[in-house]
Amino acid sequence: MDFRLKVFHSVATNLSFTKASKELFISQPAISKHIHELEVQYKTPLFDRVGSRIALTHAGELLLSHTKLLLSAYRQMDFEMNLLTDNFSGELRLGASTTISQYVLPPVLSSFIQKFPEIKISLQNGNSRDIEQALREGRITLGLVEGTAHQSTLHYTPFMKDELVVVAHTGSSLAVYDEITIEQLCTLPLVLRENGSGTLDVVEAALAEHQVKLSQLNVLLQMGSTESIKLFLENSDALGIVSIRAVTRELMSGRLKVIEVDGFRAERMFAFAEPQGQNGGVEESFIRYACQCW
Repeated sequence: MDFRLKVFHSVATNLSFTKASKELFISQPAISKHIHELEVQYKTPLFDRVGSRIALTHAGELLLSHTKLLLSAYRQMDFEMNLLTDNFSGELRLGASTTISQYVLPPVLSSFIQKFPEIKISLQNGNSRDIEQALREGRITLGLVEGTAHQSTLHYTPFMKDELVVVAHTGSSLAVYDEITIEQLCTLPLVLRENGSGTLDVVEAALAEHQVKLSQLNVLLQMGSTESIKLFLENSDALGIVSIRAVTRELMSGRLKVIEVDGFRAERMFAFAEPQGQNGGVEESFIRYACQCW
């Protein structure tokens, strides 16, 4: 593939010559030279430059859409050609929401890397909306997300089921409860995940079945990771709503306990997400491998 297009893709997705330089391990003057050559070739500016910031022009957006397709086709070609000689190589740019990247992916990635050491893997972490945005912008090629909201430009493949549970630290005054009502859940202090997280989306949907809104809860604060919530609960009289997969060790050691909420069920499906029309390649191989592991 024309290296200039790879340079353009990096600049366009990062909207930064500096970040593209670091990503591609070439100098900024070289980055600028490649972009200038493309602009001369197509006789049109690809970026609007306002001070230190850049934005894609209409021509730049058009070129980016074609470049994404070309990059996908080259990855597919490279993967399938290597299959002819049983040489499983390629690049997997993976993104996963926080819960999945911390509690589900590590053992899968470890065994996958051992089995296919020639495949280069990178992992980006963020909440579900961050991952879907990274897919749309072409910064990653495969995502793993949680929650209920799906984007029409992405294709989703179910991966595994998960359940959210209400927990308290066993040293908390709230640990006296084994079961509470929805009404009690609305009054007791709660710690939840941040806006944009798949976990919060599922909590919101489960509460809606009882005609309860998030605004009706007694939310002490929202935090950006489940680990932060667990640490907070160890030092407070509050409840948290987290993935059952994230608290397995704490439940077994007796540090946390699950408090049942009458009639409250918050289940979800973790799912792989990829751009519509992206078929085959190392991404599909990873999906099949991961599903076999669970």
